[in-house]
Amino acid sequence: MRLDRFLSEMGISSRSELKKEIRRGQVLLNGEEARDPSLFVDPENPPVVLYRGREFHYEAFSYYMMNKPAGILSASRDKKQSTVLDLIQEDRRRDLFPVGRLDKDCEGLLLISNDGPLSHRLLRPKSHVPKLYFVRVSGRLTESDAELFRRGLRYDEDLTALPAELTILSAEDIISEACVRITEGKFHQIKKMFLALPKKKEVLFLKRIALGPLRLDEALKPGEYRKLKEAEISALKEIPSSASEEMRR
Repeated sequence: MRLDRFLSEMGISSRSELKKEIRRGQVLLNGEEARDPSLFVDPENPPVVLYRGREFHYEAFSYYMMNKPAGILSASRDKKQSTVLDLIQEDRRRDLFPVGRLDKDCEGLLLISNDGPLSHRLLRPKSHVPKLYFVRVSGRLTESDAELFRRGLRYDEDLTALPAELTILSAEDIISEACVRITEGKFHQIKKMFLALPKKKEVLFLKRIALGPLRLDEALKPGEYRKLKEAEISALKEIPSSASEEMRR
């Protein structure tokens, strides 16, 4: 990999700016000046990088857990609206992307990474990776509603939801609270599932609290994030091709 690309992927600066800085002698590799932007660097055996006197460490893949706030898009970039990547203020890789999406008005756990194969494994439909949400809905939820969730719900021609778990936490005439565990991720799925009930329920608040083995860190406030721990990364990578067994736990 070219040196300028190598440094750019670390989130240090743009490649065009880095080319200038490299030629000015602002980059040291293992203590020696590197003035050639095209110099080969092996990402499998990365050198110690000093840029303007600051040490940087290369990672082939980066993983962040974010508590996504409402009102922010789950996208890499947008010309008009703020995205989840805009919330990461520290030096970051330029190839990061949100793994999956949460609706703009939805809060909670969002994985951000540059690991394409892991993202594919988590998101492909046949993996059935469970996702757990806390919801607040209009009206009173009943055990009959939970049974309908267990059977699977048809909303319209675009959505026939697979069986899901609805655990009622509180049920009042005006507002009910519950947890919903699904193994899909269709557009507005949970909102549509509640609207598909005989007595339609409107989702008033939605927050994702788990994705497979990964649970939202309660210490993270909306908009905050942290790097994943090694144990969390390992748990995600151990997800089998079909995670349907997780749904039955």
